[in-house]
Amino acid sequence: MQRTAKSAIVVGAGVIGQTSAFRLARAGFSVTMFDPSPGHGATYAAAGMIAPSAEIAPGEEENYVLQLRALPSWRSLSVELSEVTDHQVDIFETGTLVVGWDGSDRRLMSQYAQIAADFNAEIRSVSRNTSPEMFEGISGRITDGIFIGGDAWLDPDQAMRIVGSANERLGVRLVHETIQSIRTTPDGVEAISAEGEYRASIGILATGAEHLPHGAEVTSENVVRPVRGMTVRVRGIDRSAQPTIRAFVHGHFFYMVSRPGGYCVLGATSDERRDPIIELGETQRLLRDALDVVPALDSAAILDSRVGLRPASKDLRPFFEVLAGGRWAWSSGHYRHGVTLAPLAALDALEFAVATT
Repeated sequence: MQRTAKSAIVVGAGVIGQTSAFRLARAGFSVTMFDPSPGHGATYAAAGMIAPSAEIAPGEEENYVLQLRALPSWRSLSVELSEVTDHQVDIFETGTLVVGWDGSDRRLMSQYAQIAADFNAEIRSVSRNTSPEMFEGISGRITDGIFIGGDAWLDPDQAMRIVGSANERLGVRLVHETIQSIRTTPDGVEAISAEGEYRASIGILATGAEHLPHGAEVTSENVVRPVRGMTVRVRGIDRSAQPTIRAFVHGHFFYMVSRPGGYCVLGATSDERRDPIIELGETQRLLRDALDVVPALDSAAILDSRVGLRPASKDLRPFFEVLAGGRWAWSSGHYRHGVTLAPLAALDALEFAVATT
C-alpha cells in the first residue's frame, strides 16, 4: 500500500483508537486502522462512567484535573459524531451515590468524603429520609450516603457503534490484521503484518495493554501493565434516572450503572494478570456484593460477563509519547479511565498529526 499525502495508520481499534481515527479523518487524513478483534479489549468490559469525583484517589490529582475536562469533551465529540451519522452518544448526567455497607465500610466512605472535599469536589450528604428516590432498590440497612454531582455515564457499546459508523462514512479503512512490526522511513511510517506492508505519513499506537509491535522504540519511563477488570451485565431494576451506585462493601468497591429498561452493569473486580478467563469465584463475590447492596437485583437475569485488560502506567497517569524518529506516537496508560479520556486522547493524536505533517 503506497503512502498518500496526509495519511495516518492507527494500530488498535478500541475506544482510544476509534476516536483518534475519527478526529484524524474529520481533519482530512486518509486513515487505515488495524485490529484483529476491534472493540474487544478493555472497552468491551467498560461500564462507561465519566466520574472524576467518584474516581478520586490520593496521589492522582493530575488525573482528577484531566478527567474534569472529559465530560465537556464527550459532549463536543457527540455533537460532531451526530453531524456525520445523525446519531449522538447519549450522556446521562445522573451523578454518583456513594454508600457504605456496614460500620467499617461507612468509615471508608467518610474517609473518601474527606478526600473529595480536599479536591473541592461537588458533594453533599444525603439520606433515605431526605432523598428516598436515590435509595430505590438499595438495602434498607443503608440509610445515608454521599451524592456527587457532575458525574455522568455513557454506554460504551453505543459509543463504539456510533464512532465506528462515523469512521466508515469518513472513509476510515478497518483492517482485521495484527501489526507485527513498525518502522519509520525518511518520509513517513510503515506497519507490517503477515499480509503485507502499509505506509502512511504518521502512525498512532493505541494498543491498550497489548504488547507493542516489534520496532516500537519507547522510553523506559513509559511502560504499561495489564490490570484485569470484569463486569457482569444483568437485566433487573431500572434506576437510570437515579445516580450510579458506588459502594464500599466488605472493605472494597462495588459499582452499578443502571441504564434505561433495567439494563445494569455491575463491576469493580481488579487484579494484575493477563488471564481472560472469567472465574466462578470472582463472579460469585461480585454478585454477592451486588445483592448485599441492591437486594432488588435478586430476580435479575444475567445477560453476560465480560473481562478486559486495562493499561496502567507506573504512575497511573495516561501518556502520549512520540517515539524515536518523530513519526510514531504511543497513546496509552489510560488505566480504568479509557472511555472517560478517549476524546482527549483523540485530540492529542490530532495535534501530533497536524504538527508532524
